[in-house]
Amino acid sequence: MNWTNLLQPDLILTGSVLNLTPDIIQEYGLKGLVLDVDDTLVPIRVASASPELQKWVEEIRGHVSLWLVSNNLSEARIGGIARSLNLPYYLGAAKPSRRKLRAALEEMKLPVEKVGMVGDRLFTDVLAGNRLGMFTILVEPIVHPDVTDLRNHPVRNFEVWISEILGASITPKHTKIHKD
Repeated sequence: MNWTNLLQPDLILTGSVLNLTPDIIQEYGLKGLVLDVDDTLVPIRVASASPELQKWVEEIRGHVSLWLVSNNLSEARIGGIARSLNLPYYLGAAKPSRRKLRAALEEMKLPVEKVGMVGDRLFTDVLAGNRLGMFTILVEPIVHPDVTDLRNHPVRNFEVWISEILGASITPKHTKIHKD
């Protein structure tokens, strides 16, 4: 597999993970989701799940199995978020390593191609998911309420730039706006 394919998400959503709806999940035939945590579900400087995220998890849980897999090493932070969402988790995943993703897939007892890897980073989440043959979903980072500009995510912006140079297309395919 070449770099273009390794860095190409199967689905790119405009906006946050909250825009990933049951209809989209059903459209792609997914039975499970592995979710990144930092900046995918919760801003990196926040230690708890928002009411909007809790509501989203409850809605999505009725359609697919969910598992959290984070590179973060903080048991207090990731474990606390996972417990507040009542979700199983692995921390210290070292993505793009596939080891903890494989462990989550084994626990879910689902075929790899029926599980989506959802994250905000190309060189960790998308790369790890694509290396395993998962359906990869790139979302925009959930940012702290005090941050209104994605230019404050220079690593992600650099990853997008490099990916496009390597031939990956980082154009959103779904633009549904999340509404309460």
